[in-house]
Amino acid sequence: MGAELNGLREQLLVTVREHGGAVDALVADALRTVPRHIFLPDLPPDAAYRDEAIVIKWDDEGTPTSSSSQPTIMAIMLDQLGVARGQRVLEIGAGTGFNAALLAHVVGPKGRVVSIDLDPEIVARAEDNLSAAGCRGVTVLSADGASGHPKRAPYDRIIATVGVWDLSPAWHEQLAPGGRLVVPLDLRGVQRSVCFERADDHWASRSARPCGFMRMRGPAAGPERNYLLDKETRLTLALPESRELDTDAVVEALDAAELEVRTGVTAGPAELYDGFSLWLAVREPRWFGLSEMDPGTRLAKAPLRSPDSRVTAGILDDFGLATLSVEDGELVVTGAERIAEELAAHVVAWDEAGRPGTSGLRIDAYPAGSAATGEYVIDKKSVRLVLTWS
Repeated sequence: MGAELNGLREQLLVTVREHGGAVDALVADALRTVPRHIFLPDLPPDAAYRDEAIVIKWDDEGTPTSSSSQPTIMAIMLDQLGVARGQRVLEIGAGTGFNAALLAHVVGPKGRVVSIDLDPEIVARAEDNLSAAGCRGVTVLSADGASGHPKRAPYDRIIATVGVWDLSPAWHEQLAPGGRLVVPLDLRGVQRSVCFERADDHWASRSARPCGFMRMRGPAAGPERNYLLDKETRLTLALPESRELDTDAVVEALDAAELEVRTGVTAGPAELYDGFSLWLAVREPRWFGLSEMDPGTRLAKAPLRSPDSRVTAGILDDFGLATLSVEDGELVVTGAERIAEELAAHVVAWDEAGRPGTSGLRIDAYPAGSAATGEYVIDKKSVRLVLTWS
């Protein structure tokens, strides 16, 4: 069995490299060594070593609230973090404890990892998993991650494994000079894993990668809101900000699209996820995301698909909505006449601009109230984000 498990871990590393690119040597050794199946005891080992996010807790309405992240994005974020031997790391979001175990393996016996989660049940489960795996050097605490853990500060590295809407001042205060912060940051409803370092009077990004994480809960939760439109297919509409919404009217509009606009643009799922989603989010205040379990009926032609869901985007106002689909590789917009044409215009503009994506994105985060300006500005409670593309 030992040889089989070693083989599963080695194959997972191969898959992570295929999906995410180069993996730091220390991170690669952690993936080869730390037994993910112990952190997912309800799954058979072969399922635990798939390159997939695995939900471990749902709320009373059936909405996922905690998971073990996809190993590829875990490796990408650890690479962004640049963890080294002997460092002190603060992790926001405990999950199964697997990511904390990877961190502990990287920092070694002279390092230290503190992992915080708002949910006491998740904390207890992570502690049990870490103990079962024989992992030392990790302290798991039940607390609000936005407050950090000043008792063990300063930290050389801080990482959030949960989607964050704002950059907490506590993280800035508890990060050591020369430290690094990596968070799945909300950018008007889409997320990018952003690596920040201090630059004089603000945070400056070193890298950004596409990602998708469950959102932070508690006092630091953002204004985004999900609306369940159909319980049977889990048809869900996501808005970057909470607002009054007539869900019945939305479903009627989806079922009665008036116009089909062919854009003449062909693009694959990766380009849409990495590029167009961000383009639409930062430029279009009326945008929304739409997802449905697979198989479903309303999103049969959705451009983004996973093994169990279909996802698309659109724009919505008081006069109608429009959504994006794909037919024979071409992006097609369906919806109310005026708004469908406006969404199609966004697709064409993104294509004509060279299909900008995350790779050329730079984010500078200044204190709230700053007069800093740039191509696109997003104001949060604690910071002003200035987005530019190279």
